[in-house]
Amino acid sequence: MASRGASETSKLRQNMEEQLDRLMQQLQDLEECSYMHKFDYLFYCREELEEEEYEETKKETLEQLSEFNESLKKLMSGNMTLVDELGGMQLAIQAAISQAFKTPEVIRLFAKKQPGQLRTRLAEMDRDVMVGKLPRDVYTQQKVEILTALRKLGEKLTTEDEAFLAANASATLSHFEKVTASLGSEDKIMALASSGVGKTPT
Repeated sequence: MASRGASETSKLRQNMEEQLDRLMQQLQDLEECSYMHKFDYLFYCREELEEEEYEETKKETLEQLSEFNESLKKLMSGNMTLVDELGGMQLAIQAAISQAFKTPEVIRLFAKKQPGQLRTRLAEMDRDVMVGKLPRDVYTQQKVEILTALRKLGEKLTTEDEAFLAANASATLSHFEKVTASLGSEDKIMALASSGVGKTPT
């Protein structure tokens, strides 16, 4: 029975990750399109979205994330095994919904509890910003997201990284940090869903 339960939990997690991957890909496509808009490379966009269409499509995707989050909350209710398995995923989704995190790939790695890959991405970003391949503002935003994700995953940050985070975290991200400061129990994770962090911005 125990192995059957573990198998079912594994399949459920895989299904949840596939749904999250699909939603993150939608956000990734939108962000790439938005980036191209800034440089008038509209031909590069898959559907050449106008600004109004972009905002509407992004809103719809965030609403889908909210619905997905509600499904997760129901699945996890009273089930500590699923809280352990999917609690990190819910935190990542909350970060996306509140737009404390705006980088789909970082959200995806956070949700899948991949600190090693997050650190690899950060190292690549450090190199890219040094050689001018990555704009400084994009670097700062994504580095803050990665460092926050690493801290939420229980990773130790250097004093330098902690200082960078303190100096550059947005108000939205700081609120997310405050609300989720000591999550760990089922009750605390469930409480996050009813906080302002989980509401889709209008």
